[in-house]
Amino acid sequence: MKAAVFYGPRDIRIDQAADPKLKDATDAIVRVTHSCVCGSDLWSFRGMSDRKKKTVIGHEFIGIVEEIGAGVKKIKNGDFVISPFSRSDGICPECLAGISSSCRNGGYWGEGGYGACQAEFVRVPNSDHMLFKVPKNKTSKKLMPAFLALSDVLCTGYHAAVCAGVGKEKTVAVIGDGAVGLCAVLSSKFLGAKKIILLSTHPDRAKLGRKLGASDIVSARGEKAFKAVRKLTKDTGADCVLECVGTKESWKTAFKIVRKGGRIGWVGVPHDVAPINIGDVFGENVGIMGGRAPAASYIPKLLPHVLSGELSMSGDVFTKTIKLGDIQKGYEAMDKRREIKVLIKL
Repeated sequence: MKAAVFYGPRDIRIDQAADPKLKDATDAIVRVTHSCVCGSDLWSFRGMSDRKKKTVIGHEFIGIVEEIGAGVKKIKNGDFVISPFSRSDGICPECLAGISSSCRNGGYWGEGGYGACQAEFVRVPNSDHMLFKVPKNKTSKKLMPAFLALSDVLCTGYHAAVCAGVGKEKTVAVIGDGAVGLCAVLSSKFLGAKKIILLSTHPDRAKLGRKLGASDIVSARGEKAFKAVRKLTKDTGADCVLECVGTKESWKTAFKIVRKGGRIGWVGVPHDVAPINIGDVFGENVGIMGGRAPAASYIPKLLPHVLSGELSMSGDVFTKTIKLGDIQKGYEAMDKRREIKVLIKL
């Protein structure tokens, strides 16, 4: 099969890789129809995260079941399915508690003997738990981007909102105008937020943020952003801050714009983030909750709302579609922020 292979910083190539084979009775082989480039993939592309050379890359995909193991009961050949971006077993205490992304027997795609997902085929473990079937009469081309968003960024943006306690009458501030931040805006609207402030310095992303539900845009950073948010919230700060970046600067902003007694929901993969001084938040009664989104727990909750149209606009975060053979161009487009998120159509 063809697959996108990481050769080193800023060097992604298409190579021939071995076709995956069934190993366990609960495995399924999925033919990938759509994958994508994630913002977290860019950390390796930029040389800011270690990654073994000559390994297949990618962790988001949807596709069609080609083969199933003898122990698979819910999934059948020919089913169109959505897979979460991390592996889990569905039976450990963490999975049963709804935190499938912290599964004690799980892991990432591309490790532990499992392939990554910017490829033509993927072997999926625990497939009755890991694969979510889309009804045959709902597999329209128009919804494909939204189904793909469900594999990661929609669930991740939703996780930020849930962890921050977004709900009716809440004022929300979203830090980050990438695909996750924009999905956090959409999720906040879905959960009934009264006011949604998006911090964005890119006019095209701010425009999409408005479409997805942002009531206000703060096109500033640092101290200017802090003052703007405080002004929009009558010098109180936001009830819920959704941190969707993962840098020292974004965390500094989050602590400045959250109100006393407010909550920060964080999903930005942390890179070079300063240690949190617990003493600084103790007196402010600020809650902090988040981490890697449990997509396997969220997909069955959110899929009906994608099918109904309430969350189908999550697919709008894909601003460019490429073939697998153009993978290097796709990474470069996201790296240079020419595109929000790149969809790969196989």
